[in-house]
Amino acid sequence: MILRFQRGTTVRTMQSVRARIESEGLRVFESPETQRPILAIVDKTPPALFKELEARPDVENVAVPKASWRLIAPEYRDSQTRIRLGKVEIGPDTVIVIAGPCSVEGTDTMDEVARKVAKSGAQLLRGGAFKPRTSPYAFQGFGVEGLRQLKDAGEKFELPVVTEIMDASDVGAFLNHDIDCFQIGARNMQNFRLLKAVARAGKAVLLKRGLAATVEEWLYAAEYLAAGGCRDIILCERGIRTFETATRNTLDLTVLPLLREMTHLPVIVDPSHAAGLARLVAPLSRASIAVGAQGVAVEVHPTPSQARSDGPQALLPHELTSLVADARIQAAISGRRLA
Repeated sequence: MILRFQRGTTVRTMQSVRARIESEGLRVFESPETQRPILAIVDKTPPALFKELEARPDVENVAVPKASWRLIAPEYRDSQTRIRLGKVEIGPDTVIVIAGPCSVEGTDTMDEVARKVAKSGAQLLRGGAFKPRTSPYAFQGFGVEGLRQLKDAGEKFELPVVTEIMDASDVGAFLNHDIDCFQIGARNMQNFRLLKAVARAGKAVLLKRGLAATVEEWLYAAEYLAAGGCRDIILCERGIRTFETATRNTLDLTVLPLLREMTHLPVIVDPSHAAGLARLVAPLSRASIAVGAQGVAVEVHPTPSQARSDGPQALLPHELTSLVADARIQAAISGRRLA
């Protein structure tokens, strides 16, 4: 259950109520909401205690979310979560564009791409230093050296960076290189040890939906992060596996309005991995923003035919510029702005 106190309730009163709940052996989390105190009880509440709390004059209402996640439920906040990465704000009234190569391939290429990402008007730089590949013989990334190249390029062009972490043992390296946003990839969405380790790192996390994950499973993964202490979680729809083979995956845009009912977390879309075809990325980006996505994450490469991974889905730099311009228009139409 989630206790939503009246506005103006003092911290002292809220702490007194929290102590009462904990005296029953129940686990309680305090919302970072600034408009009012909000407490989430994650264990089953005895009926007598439920009635006692519900009857308090300083409690505006007691919410019982439909699912058993609590910390990412919309009732846990008064409004949608806002996340700041450097100068970039991700929130209900902004649209962001994350862009970069699938893999970090070297300093010169990374710098060239970062320069063009910044020039296009995109706000965040992406690139894979550690690459989960289906084939054991495919390029696996430069590892820690890739983190250095990505971060150096981001700093050079004043772009916060996001990159995928695959193993809990690498958290230290990501922190040492001051990676702004840790990405949990589709293959690791339910790697619970990794989720717990990343949650403790104190960084923003971009959580991709698993290849065959239900919305419920995806949100439970987000709850793992929130329960571990992570407040800045971005959900990313990247297509799911279906019977269809015409595209790499099937982009599920139905989740965007659905998730607005189920969570306060921001949601973005990765049309590159959904389609696997560069020519579909721009129209899918427009559709995503129109349906409510708070951003898109796309891949770009100066020479896609020479990319070491996922070349067929990478945009050319001038195509990225056009996509960002479209995103700016699309955001304005819906009463938002490019971050």
